[in-house]
Amino acid sequence: MPSPPPPDFASLSLGEIARLVEENRLPPVESWNPTHCGESEMRIARDGTWFHQGSPIGRMPMVRLFSTILRREPNGRFVLVTPVEKLDIEVEDAPFQAVEMKAEGSGESMKLAFRLNTGDLVTAGPERALRFDDTADGPRPYLHVRAGLEALVARSVYYELVQIALANGSNPAGIWSDGAFFAVEPAA
Repeated sequence: MPSPPPPDFASLSLGEIARLVEENRLPPVESWNPTHCGESEMRIARDGTWFHQGSPIGRMPMVRLFSTILRREPNGRFVLVTPVEKLDIEVEDAPFQAVEMKAEGSGESMKLAFRLNTGDLVTAGPERALRFDDTADGPRPYLHVRAGLEALVARSVYYELVQIALANGSNPAGIWSDGAFFAVEPAA
């Protein structure tokens, strides 16, 4: 049976998003330890597009399904894992992209929720930190999704974060979400 389409992010309150995040039950990939079987012939491009054998995967339900069995190994390698097989997958940057953001509250009581390119919802906070890397291409913001998996924050969403950080007036400039503070400046 196909999975239901993701909810309409724009119409959800942060309370509804928090409930949906809590209800989201993913496969227990961290407890599966099958023997490594080889390459999946899959790649996640820097822009979040999933490919198989060089062609983009056009069916979003397939991408969503594969994203639920994605795991990052202790050595940093990415794999697709089931109870009986483990296959390498190439990830050019981060396996997800945070493509939309919703904010409620202000200052220390602010909460931020993000919609990923897979339709998943993530609320930033102590367990799901925002971090900012400084690269030759400029700042690269990331959101922790789960178990070592991150989402690259889309440029448009990054600009929204910077506006919030500047409006906070904190030094260093940063953003609060769910009681945690995230400095916009990259960590040394």
